[in-house]
Amino acid sequence: MPLFWFVLLPILIGVLTYLLGADKSKYLTLFFQAFFLAMAFINFSNIKLQGAVSENLGGFPQGIGITLYCDNIASVLMLLNIFLFTCMIVFNIHKNYMNKLFLFLFLILQGLLNGIFLSNDLFNLYVLIDLATIVVSILIMFKKDSRSIYDGMVYLLVNIVAMLFFLLGVGYVYKIFGVLDMGLIQEKMNLVTDTRVLILPYCFLMTAVGLKAAIMPLFSWLPRAHGTPSAPSIVSAILSGLYVKGGLYLFIRIQNIFEPTLKTQSLFLLLGFFTAIVGFIFALSQTDIKLILAYHTVSQIGLIIFGLSIGHIESYWGSIYHILNHAVFKSVLFLTAGIIIEVYQTRDIRLIQGVFKRMPFVSIITIIAILGITGAPLFNGSISKYFIQRGTTSLLEYGLIIINLGTVMSFVKYSSIFKGSIDAPVHKIPVNQKVVTSLLAGICFLGGIFGAKMIGYLFNVTVIVSFAGYVQKSVIYIISLIVGFLFYKYAYKRIPLFKKIRDIELSFPSLCLSIVVFFSGLLAYMMIITA
Repeated sequence: MPLFWFVLLPILIGVLTYLLGADKSKYLTLFFQAFFLAMAFINFSNIKLQGAVSENLGGFPQGIGITLYCDNIASVLMLLNIFLFTCMIVFNIHKNYMNKLFLFLFLILQGLLNGIFLSNDLFNLYVLIDLATIVVSILIMFKKDSRSIYDGMVYLLVNIVAMLFFLLGVGYVYKIFGVLDMGLIQEKMNLVTDTRVLILPYCFLMTAVGLKAAIMPLFSWLPRAHGTPSAPSIVSAILSGLYVKGGLYLFIRIQNIFEPTLKTQSLFLLLGFFTAIVGFIFALSQTDIKLILAYHTVSQIGLIIFGLSIGHIESYWGSIYHILNHAVFKSVLFLTAGIIIEVYQTRDIRLIQGVFKRMPFVSIITIIAILGITGAPLFNGSISKYFIQRGTTSLLEYGLIIINLGTVMSFVKYSSIFKGSIDAPVHKIPVNQKVVTSLLAGICFLGGIFGAKMIGYLFNVTVIVSFAGYVQKSVIYIISLIVGFLFYKYAYKRIPLFKKIRDIELSFPSLCLSIVVFFSGLLAYMMIITA
């Protein structure tokens, strides 16, 4: 199937759904999702065998018309995108709010995300990201209560400001190279004699990408969007599991273009580390279970940026694999959190107890996802974190241990919902929700057992897990688990800093200021290293 259909067809199906009405077209939508999934797998298989595909729409030469480009990573991300969207629709197929407008917006977002993964033109990326921003804002505000409307508007306005930086960067790039096609820009990069002319466009582009990826200090919008009280759980799952990966993918693409000329790996190594640290500290500070998960997305993004910036091939592929893993186990966590909130009618972790006895199935699925995100042996997160660690020196390895210790601490706190008992009957979960969460939880386990083979199959690279190294990592995990448990039981409640951090909430002007600070700091750093 031509690449442009992966962008256009979900939008057309969304329009058809809106015209027919959700009641008449829910199952038709599922049929088309199954078709999309099959086509995405065929596309992935072809690219795996034949290599990257470039498609120039309208028959124009490259650099003039719209060019779609699909390499191995893009094909995997698109396959993941369609798979998770299908899972989310199945998960909530019985919900009343799954009306024709919701399905219309949801399917449009799927198509726009495919477009972001496929687009090879900087201006087209700008248009696609702006459209996706509007759709996400409406989905955040979908239930129309005051808090979700406020969070959705803040998200929309902050992202509009950030994308103005991206547009300025696009203009500067066009002035320098005369083209906006990323492949052609990369080819011409070696012809630039004075690298200082690249500083300004790079800083403009990376400021916007930094916000979309939620790199410190540009992450404060993310909890508002992903954890807003009334956002449907499948919206939170898609935003945390998938949408933020668009920012990470842009980070990879932009870095690939500029990295041979502008060396910024060391900077993003530090920014990734501090993003991970700040993310889990904020997660530890929260009492809202959705905000705990949202802030922990920030921490995991920091870990991925950290791994991508180490400069080692195994760390790079470990980070790419962790993008996929995070999409799966974070989707599970948000879906099960939505079920728990619906049953207990509260998001306050202090008021939720006895979940294991009242909701045993949900508890088991959640625990599997927690084992995945904390990097427990035999689960998917352990494999991706193992390969990230393979490229580290002793100092960076200690940094990874600290990051994962913070992850363990956060989810020791999160796991407190399972203990205790409650005088209520066992809650029954609809079959469709059981099927979806069981499938995703199964991937968390199989992605660990067959992790090295999965990386090899998906990305055509050979990676080997050392038994001795994996055992050593498992021992460190067990020690981290013990330390995390002791910290939460004996020290956590005695630290007043967490309550102070919990009350921090940046206003729109403060969020805009953080964008300016990031841009100014990046610009100053680039001028120093190129002086």
